[in-house]
Amino acid sequence: MSRARRSNDWGFPRWRGYEGAREAAQVRLCDKVGCNEPGTCPAPKSPNSPERWQFCQAHAAEYNAGWDYFAGLTAEEAAERARAEEQTHSGYRESAFYGWAGSGDGTRSKDELRALDVLELAPDADFDAVRKAWRSKAKEVHPDVRPGDAEAAKAFQALQLAYEVLRAAEERRQWNGPVGDGSGGGGGA
Repeated sequence: MSRARRSNDWGFPRWRGYEGAREAAQVRLCDKVGCNEPGTCPAPKSPNSPERWQFCQAHAAEYNAGWDYFAGLTAEEAAERARAEEQTHSGYRESAFYGWAGSGDGTRSKDELRALDVLELAPDADFDAVRKAWRSKAKEVHPDVRPGDAEAAKAFQALQLAYEVLRAAEERRQWNGPVGDGSGGGGGA
């Protein structure tokens, strides 16, 4: 008589992936014709419809790029729907910084990352590098060095704005202290 083998599948949560089971795992393929990737991303077939396409991540991004939430609505109906959505989600607000919006370690906001791009610096550059890059680039396009050059003036303004954004962020960091240092940050009740 064969003895029953012990399984790690008992209870919840299941301790191993479902694909590790002895039975075949059901995989739905992407609904895009000719694609053999798993369809893991649901996408609505039409507005206000419960029916969904199942796309792979690449085809879901392609599908959503052309999606218009307000298709077929007049301007007044679109404004009313937008107002209703705002009221429904009024308890939520956007995060103070976007830790997963781009490169970096999550301590810089999207505006800071854009400012670092203007100065052609890495996302983890310290403020001394910011100051050096700003000075060297500003000297090249300063209005006193290139008088009457509209492009240089525009570039100088972009550099000034980028520096101001990063300077203000650095001051906030110094005022509040590093994130997670246990000092409690700014303010309290």
